[in-house]
Amino acid sequence: MIAALYVQTNGCYYGLDGVDPWDVERDARKYAGPWPVVAHPPCERWGRYWSGGPSARVRRQKGDDNGCFAAALASVRAWGGVLEHPEASHAWTAFGLNKPPRAGGWIPADFHGGWTCCVEQGHYGHRARKATWLYAFGVALPELKWGTCGTKERMDEGFHSAEERRRAVRTGVCQRLSAKQRAATPIEFRDVLLSIARTATPIEVAA
Repeated sequence: MIAALYVQTNGCYYGLDGVDPWDVERDARKYAGPWPVVAHPPCERWGRYWSGGPSARVRRQKGDDNGCFAAALASVRAWGGVLEHPEASHAWTAFGLNKPPRAGGWIPADFHGGWTCCVEQGHYGHRARKATWLYAFGVALPELKWGTCGTKERMDEGFHSAEERRRAVRTGVCQRLSAKQRAATPIEFRDVLLSIARTATPIEVAA
């Protein structure tokens, strides 16, 4: 059994044998094992635009995700598995994790025995490149499809000014993909994450 944490209700992790999905209603912060996990903690307050941008009406605080990332990281370390977050996530710095190279390959993430890498979901069926950082613990580390995935769009990466972001909406991938499509995990990439989690050593739980 694999616990899929912080996943979309009725999304791609639902209806699978051997997968226990935890959506917002179940509150994955409460997960207490014993199964390995695939974790997709919310990233809105950890990304490049964690503040909401210059047009935001409410002042936001970097990393203010109600403890979701901290709980997800603790679950991966406790039960084994893999955590996914966008490339350049500020959570890596906040939690003392090493930033992986964009070119790919696994590197040590911390002094706890974790590993991290950068992989583009475009290699696995996403319509954009969607560069992603993974944190893995207690699992076998597979060779993934490293590097840039051809000519696919880079979503909003590299846009630093309001005008650049507006231009991206008019001409780039933001115009062609909905927010749901941008956030979606491709089936092939989901299966890769599940396959990683399934290599975790089972945890012995006292009766």
